[in-house]
Amino acid sequence: MKVVSTPDAVPPMPVFSQATISRGYVYVSGNIGCDHEMKVVEGGVQTETRVALENMSKVLKAAGSGLEHIVKANIYLKHMERDFGPMNEVYIQFFDKDKMPARTCVGVATLPLGAVFEIECVAEIP
Repeated sequence: MKVVSTPDAVPPMPVFSQATISRGYVYVSGNIGCDHEMKVVEGGVQTETRVALENMSKVLKAAGSGLEHIVKANIYLKHMERDFGPMNEVYIQFFDKDKMPARTCVGVATLPLGAVFEIECVAEIP
């Protein structure tokens, strides 16, 4: 296993890595929409989704992969009924509509730092 770390992305908390690489895949830890000072961005689920995906993209790039190589994504929403549609409006902008990764989206009671959106993924390294 190899640990992925890039200063371009939001730094991870000391209890996990931004991502790890194993057997040709990169496993990206959960990303919320926060800045380098670990403050959740203002603007709600759409802004948080955009910032989290941009950060995840930087981690994937550091691992030699990219959003287009994601095979499975897991999304966690604090307010599923309210935020599912608006989140998807932003999410779809980051992927080729004919090559959408497999995905699970679940509602949760709480997320780190008061976020309303979190995403993690597994991607191939071409």
